[in-house]
Amino acid sequence: MAISCAAASVQAQGIAADSTQAVTLRLEAIAYENGEGVTRDPVLAASLYCKGARLGDAEAQYNLGWMYANGRGVARNDVTAAFFFHAAAEQGLAAAQRMLKVVGGPTTEVPDCMREPARPAAAGPIDGPGVDYQAVAPRKIFELVMKMAPQYQVEPQLALAIIAAESNFNSLALSPKNAQGLMQLIPETSQRFNVRNPFDPAQNIRGGLTYLRWLLAYFEGDVALVAAAYNAGEGKVERYRGVPPYLETRAYVQRILKAVGTQAHPFDAKVARASPSLPLIRLPLRAK
Repeated sequence: MAISCAAASVQAQGIAADSTQAVTLRLEAIAYENGEGVTRDPVLAASLYCKGARLGDAEAQYNLGWMYANGRGVARNDVTAAFFFHAAAEQGLAAAQRMLKVVGGPTTEVPDCMREPARPAAAGPIDGPGVDYQAVAPRKIFELVMKMAPQYQVEPQLALAIIAAESNFNSLALSPKNAQGLMQLIPETSQRFNVRNPFDPAQNIRGGLTYLRWLLAYFEGDVALVAAAYNAGEGKVERYRGVPPYLETRAYVQRILKAVGTQAHPFDAKVARASPSLPLIRLPLRAK
């Protein structure tokens, strides 16, 4: 789902935190790549670039792609280069899109440095008190969610967190990508779940809850993966074997996790078969 204009600003704090850390990593990587004030160390530079790339820094993704495309201090590898150029291109970096024409299209191979350590099935609470949406949500919307969410086997807190992040409770929200209403349903999703009027709060919530119920089954209750899929699409989660390396999506996922207060959510396995990528997402990294 695209984040609406009304909700985009609420992601700024999380994006800024990741961005600041990523910029620090990138500048350090540049110094080691070029020997600026330190002994040149391209292997360390690549490692630092990859840490920034995993945080969603498009420039670090591009720089690392360039190193692999040109064999600059690392073994030349067009497949790995394409991975990083594609990630940067998806975040709007035009130079990365141009480089994809040189090294080839996107790949399904995810470099080990871009994956989190072994990811078990989601379990347990996380730090943070959550959010009291009864105090901040419009009463009508809060009551609709409290009534409807259990019917779709979705915890109201998760649904409210998604609504807050997507539209800030504005039932008329419209994003530049034509995502509509409280839960920012794109037209394809509205059609998929038979939502005739996405600006009607009840219809929009019903469509969003139906999609959340499906995502919960598909990703076996992993709240981080569900949030990432709601923001960026389930295909991106599968391709990147986890939360996609986009600054916006990473901030979105952290916001949802903190609001919900847990990594795991009950799910009905009968709603959808589990994603075939889950075993790969949970696969431990190979020992180096």
